[in-house]
Amino acid sequence: MNIEREPLYIRIQNHFKDAIRAGRLREGEKIPSEKMLLEQFDVSRITVANALGELAREGWINRIPGRGTYVKGVPDSGENAAEAGFAELVPAEPEREREPMPQAAPARGVRPRIGLVVPFIGDYFAIRLLSGLQDAVHQAGYSLLAMFTFNDKERERELIRELRDTVEGLVIFPADAAVYNEEIIALRMNGYPFVLIDRYMPGVETNAVHTDGALASRLAVDHLWELGHRNIAICTDTPVSTVSVDERINGYMNALKAKGALINPALILTDFSMAQAEADPGHRLARTIRERAATAYIALNSTLALHIAALAKSAGLEVPRDMSIVSFDNPSRGLLEEPGTYTYVDQNESGLGRKAGDLMLEVLRAKAKGEALYRRIVLVPELVARETTAAVPIVE
Repeated sequence: MNIEREPLYIRIQNHFKDAIRAGRLREGEKIPSEKMLLEQFDVSRITVANALGELAREGWINRIPGRGTYVKGVPDSGENAAEAGFAELVPAEPEREREPMPQAAPARGVRPRIGLVVPFIGDYFAIRLLSGLQDAVHQAGYSLLAMFTFNDKERERELIRELRDTVEGLVIFPADAAVYNEEIIALRMNGYPFVLIDRYMPGVETNAVHTDGALASRLAVDHLWELGHRNIAICTDTPVSTVSVDERINGYMNALKAKGALINPALILTDFSMAQAEADPGHRLARTIRERAATAYIALNSTLALHIAALAKSAGLEVPRDMSIVSFDNPSRGLLEEPGTYTYVDQNESGLGRKAGDLMLEVLRAKAKGEALYRRIVLVPELVARETTAAVPIVE
């Protein structure tokens, strides 16, 4: 292969792998910050984040939120994302019967509470997740107290401080941030019972429930590839890099690499706001759609998928005749009488919420026995093909 065409993130990975193998970087040694790596390799932040994320998943390094990135060593052969951490892969089956959970001891007729700290309940993903969580804890005799951070890290910090002494445990959907809130790290250090949802801390034992983001992206790429698409864009309007976003983008790149395709950085659309994309015709997302640089788009959230469809319509393009869209999560209510039209990656939000609730109850049961429990549960996503994807269009 021509080394000049080797993707930059692969070069960064190989640089550290070679240094670790040769002993130039030893176990426990801290590696340079992302900012320093940006300057050293003259690449974008997302390229560095993707390279480090893949190294962490393969077991070469540990990324400790708020502290930095450290050398772990040469991983054992065959180590993967689940083996390198402590993930338990489970199928996303919403109707599967669950084992009985511990019942809360009544306190003068008042149900003990479990706190939920979540950005907001503004889409069907969050509504379905909340429903599953409420179902799990209510059946076990607990009530659920939900508080909203509106994706603000400072408000998240305040809510955790406010709730931790008034509830039995916390289920936390972290705000979008480059590093985890120090209050979450403090909960872990102090042994406070909590469960992360849709996120996990690479290299740190915490209780977490999330979907296999890499597999989800691979399912989307595979589906579009089978339809003949080769110029496939992936888009996120998340303002900062998060573990889940990095995992999905890495999954997208690995899926394309497995098919022998080169990664086109211009089709990895990140770090933007939809308000800007819709207001500015020269915005790179609007321009990419208008110029038909990609024939298919993977949107990392359902609201973004709707916006991409709107931009396509304003550009005179019809979905799926002129371009295809795969959404993470179903933008519709998903009811039997209204299943929706979007092809989407089903993360089984209701099952995600139930699993988080069940794990929270297991953690509380272990705590009552004086034991510490740490589990990471990874749900297996599925792709649901509907009406927004079709064979690649023929442009005359």
